Amino acid sequence: MPQHALRRALTATLTAVGALALGLAAPAAHAAEPLPYAALGDSYSAATGVSPTDSTSPLCLRSTANYPHVIASRLGAALTDVTCGGAQTKDITAAQYPGVGPQLNAVTASTRLVTLTIGGNDENTFIGALLACGSAGIATAGLGSPCKTLYGSTFDDKIDASVYPAVRSALQAIRAKAPQARVAILGYPWIVPAKAVSGCFVKLPIASGDVPYLRALQAHLNTVVARAAAETGSTFVDLAGVSNGHDACQAAGTRWVEPVLFGSGAAPAHPNTLGETKMADQTLSTLGLG
Repeated sequence: MPQHALRRALTATLTAVGALALGLAAPAAHAAEPLPYAALGDSYSAATGVSPTDSTSPLCLRSTANYPHVIASRLGAALTDVTCGGAQTKDITAAQYPGVGPQLNAVTASTRLVTLTIGGNDENTFIGALLACGSAGIATAGLGSPCKTLYGSTFDDKIDASVYPAVRSALQAIRAKAPQARVAILGYPWIVPAKAVSGCFVKLPIASGDVPYLRALQAHLNTVVARAAAETGSTFVDLAGVSNGHDACQAAGTRWVEPVLFGSGAAPAHPNTLGETKMADQTLSTLGLG
């Protein structure tokens, strides 16, 4: 074989061997699929009143700055957000409004992460208690414990009899539909401080003796949510410790929840942008994802 022909043959052989070696050493890279994430829940999940508003579902008063969006952004997850202001546990499996279907529709067998807050609107329990206590507090100019006197254990009894089993059933339905998903249900961050704070009555018109009454009621609600989570193999995201000192009586920039009066940036008695971010932080930390 002529020398130049031999040279061409050797070059072609080495090129082919090199290409084969490169292919074995560095297979084609495939981009990781984004985590399928479904966000369910009530106005604490929807971040009602926080800008910017999600225009795709005006009835739900949902924000695109809610904690699910924060989580999805940090994880690079594929988010399906069906959170909705005013949602009760029944709205997990039934339509909340015309055109707003059951939230469970967002959950599929391929879903790998589900988050929600739910239960506070059931039986008009916690928000109803807050409004009732506010009315009673105004009537007594902030003195005594008129709400506790009027309602006693009524709200607590509703939590045990109705809210707890409803939350448990909702979590069971979610886990049945997405058995491979991690399901995280958040507690509610503190709305009221542990005891009456000077100057807060103007922003949160709760009588001084009813402040610990409402605090205990919220603690009870969070306790049954945690219990329902444990019984269904779900993860409870406890916000009691981290939200302490960030209640609605605190100054702007410190509070995570807005007061009933003279607040800014969110619906009354609901998390603001800072609160939603902190809820996302605690969720990611609890799940070991942040």
